Amino acid sequence: MQIAVQNRKAKYNYSFIELFEAGIQLQGSEIKSLRSGRVEISESYAREEESEIFLINSHFSKYSNASYQNHEENRPRKLLLNKKEIRKIIGKVNKDSLTLVPTKIYFNKKGIAKLELALAKGKKLYDKRESKKRKDWAREKKRIK
Repeated sequence: MQIAVQNRKAKYNYSFIELFEAGIQLQGSEIKSLRSGRVEISESYAREEESEIFLINSHFSKYSNASYQNHEENRPRKLLLNKKEIRKIIGKVNKDSLTLVPTKIYFNKKGIAKLELALAKGKKLYDKRESKKRKDWAREKKRIK
């Protein structure tokens, strides 16, 4: 598994409940941008529209060698999931008021781009402080040993 893009802010701002693996419907120039690492997903999220799930607010930079067949940088991208998974995600999002957050985009063994999607609940400020204290304490323990 080769990680192309990672959303590090997601782990700090959200507590993950469940992870899903989804394919992404991309154009050719978007794949080229992804392979060169010119993608930003830190401010993106996923949303349900007409019983399909779309990745919103992700930024795939334009590929310089694509000429006239280039893509829109911030268009909504369809996520490829099974109907059963989509129903499960939509149910949990509506019932528990959870958020769908992309955590990383990677290439699997066959070279296909996949997105790791997390059902997440937003952390409060005191939760963020607590997790920072735990990380600092773990770092101190490693340093002492």
